[in-house]
Amino acid sequence: MTEKIVIVGASHGGHQSILELLSRYDDVDITLYEAGDFISFMSCGMELYLENSVTAKTDVRNFSEESFPQPNVHILSNHTVEKINAGAKTVTVTDTAAGTSETVAYDKLILSSGVTPRSLPVPGADLDGVYLMRGIDWATKIKAKLEDASVKNVAVIGAGYIGIEAAEAARKAGKSVTLFDVIDRPLGMYLDPEMTNILGKHLEEKGVRVEMSAKIEAYEGSGTITGVKTAAGSVPADLVIQAAGVAPNTEWLKGTVDLDERGWIKTNAYLRTNLPDVYAIGDATLAYSIPAGKKMPIALATVARREARYVVKHLFEKHPSEPFQGLVGSSALSVFDYHFAQSGLNTTTAARAGVEVATSFYSDTLRPSYVPATKGNPEVCVNLVFNPTTHQILGGAVLSTYDVTAQGNVLALAISQRLRLEDLAEADFFFQPGFDRQWSLMNLAAQHALGEVAFTRK
Repeated sequence: MTEKIVIVGASHGGHQSILELLSRYDDVDITLYEAGDFISFMSCGMELYLENSVTAKTDVRNFSEESFPQPNVHILSNHTVEKINAGAKTVTVTDTAAGTSETVAYDKLILSSGVTPRSLPVPGADLDGVYLMRGIDWATKIKAKLEDASVKNVAVIGAGYIGIEAAEAARKAGKSVTLFDVIDRPLGMYLDPEMTNILGKHLEEKGVRVEMSAKIEAYEGSGTITGVKTAAGSVPADLVIQAAGVAPNTEWLKGTVDLDERGWIKTNAYLRTNLPDVYAIGDATLAYSIPAGKKMPIALATVARREARYVVKHLFEKHPSEPFQGLVGSSALSVFDYHFAQSGLNTTTAARAGVEVATSFYSDTLRPSYVPATKGNPEVCVNLVFNPTTHQILGGAVLSTYDVTAQGNVLALAISQRLRLEDLAEADFFFQPGFDRQWSLMNLAAQHALGEVAFTRK
């Protein structure tokens, strides 16, 4: 018997669900509904598009309708799933282009509805020139503004990954840029102070005005944006790019699917919702964090894809053979000349999760000291976050002007395997002076965290 699978959302979770279904099962009929008019635009690739570093705007995507020519795959854009009728095992779907609705039956329903960007609830948010940093339509508008010589001043609201990318793209386009956030440090949700201090100074050196602990009271202008009013005064702005966080796209699920107080979809250990045969993955859910030992928001493509792989693997098991093992949560970013990668918890996210941690910050050169900086031997920094009693590694980050971001994968593996500082201190990595030290960067950082006598730079 052919099983009818309906998927809501065409981003990473939806895409991976199709791939897994086609790889694992023969008798499935797959229908994916996407509310937008463009399938799977990758907002994480927006900075590359804004900086003219992609082949074409329409290439910044995971897949298109034509990517799956199989007769049992149906990908429909401009289709909004409005309601789940759990008793009848149907969904109500509206074709927004045609203005029609229909009821569609499912055997299994996979929700990957994602998140929507937040607009600050301040006066002037509807002014022309106040944009959001998400999706192909906003990318097109921002690109046009950055190429407009009359646009001199750009204000970026939010100093997380997306805000930093927007600020850098605007600065490289020759604009005067001011970066605002209510928190006290740029990238403060991702990195501990030792690293954000380095990056905050670097942003200033590159011409970005950094305004942290900012209270934005209004966007100013008559019809069109002219400035951002804060408690400390006004800053001129011809363009405002809002990157002030996201909210789960779950309003349509209220009263049907169990949500928490902030709107995140609740799932059990098998990524199943309270409704039979309805699963939820991706950014709109709370993911199980291995280092935190509990569920928390982890909005990453890697999370959605791993969850999709698990769900589809166990889709037709009445009693799943194993629970979802959880995730670490790892990411990376370039900030002008610096590159960093982070994995697991930092002091901010640990405090929010109620997890007691200790930290260790280590700075050294990448290679032996007889190699000068001018020959590719820059300073590198490592921050380790660990359980103060057991020394289990719970998080960490690496930072340098040299691209050491691959070391973030070492941290991710160490965290996922619940290694201790002692394990990392002795882990067997290669040595070659053209690349590293006799003890690798990760070895040395762990040894430093353990309080061992420093290894000579020679």
